[in-house]
Amino acid sequence: MINLSLLKTMCAIHAPSGNEIAMKEFLLLYITKESKKWKHKPKIIHGKGFQDNIILIFGKPRTAIFAHMDSIGFTVRYGKQLVKIGGPRIEKGYELVGSDSKGICKATLNVVKDSLEYKAKRNFDTGTELVFKSNWREDNDYVQCCYMDNRLGVFNALKVAETLKDGAIVFSTWEEHGGGSVSYLQKYLAKNYKISQALISDISWISDGVLPGKGPVISMRDSLIPRRSYINKIIALAQKHKIPFQLEVEGSGGSDAKELQMAEYAWDWCFIGAGEQFVHTPNEKVHKKDIETMIQLYKMLMSHL
Repeated sequence: MINLSLLKTMCAIHAPSGNEIAMKEFLLLYITKESKKWKHKPKIIHGKGFQDNIILIFGKPRTAIFAHMDSIGFTVRYGKQLVKIGGPRIEKGYELVGSDSKGICKATLNVVKDSLEYKAKRNFDTGTELVFKSNWREDNDYVQCCYMDNRLGVFNALKVAETLKDGAIVFSTWEEHGGGSVSYLQKYLAKNYKISQALISDISWISDGVLPGKGPVISMRDSLIPRRSYINKIIALAQKHKIPFQLEVEGSGGSDAKELQMAEYAWDWCFIGAGEQFVHTPNEKVHKKDIETMIQLYKMLMSHL
């Protein structure tokens, strides 16, 4: 059974879009320590010119994994008003946490005449970010917590890194609120490493055609349509290696792939990730088998693409 303690820790890290610094610092510490045990040690690229993003380069990379670090949440406006970060689901009573100049912020989500507010014992500083309070639940089959999207995508990339020989891993920012970082990150990879194909390590949703425990989804389309020959190649490899997967066809949704498809460089991309229930709530729920086969699928693809 896979050890998910790292995932549990990451789900509780405060990193809404635009303020991913805590997640970046956690990952840099983790990578610096754990990469000593990895089969191949990567070059770690970050700092000036990369904002709060991280790139890992292994050997001679052919394919890049993109996994966004940020989460949805809320920004305090004035008084007790809230503005959404990304697209959180709204339900009265959701527990929110954050911090401001006066210390820890604890609140619950409230809706007043179609306006979002928080309920708390005091007013928080304008600009304070509030996120869902972490509440980890685990049984034999499922894990459930806020921010599986996309801490599970990050977890997947870190597990792939343990044995990766040739490849790039990108931990990106801003994905939940319009993107912006992948635009210059893809340019750096294309210019410096001639990479032109990617896997998007992100989390999809359970639907009428995607069921829990049946493997991660290989997305054939969402709001964008990837190049079919690249998708077909990935499907053929998964079938050849007998790794369980499901096919997904949606007409909405998006990911870091949108900036790859709109880039000045030619990129092929495919979104591959476990499906979750209760999307963008504090109760995102994923089947453990889908986590395990997601990692298995990514390891195989990074060796064969």
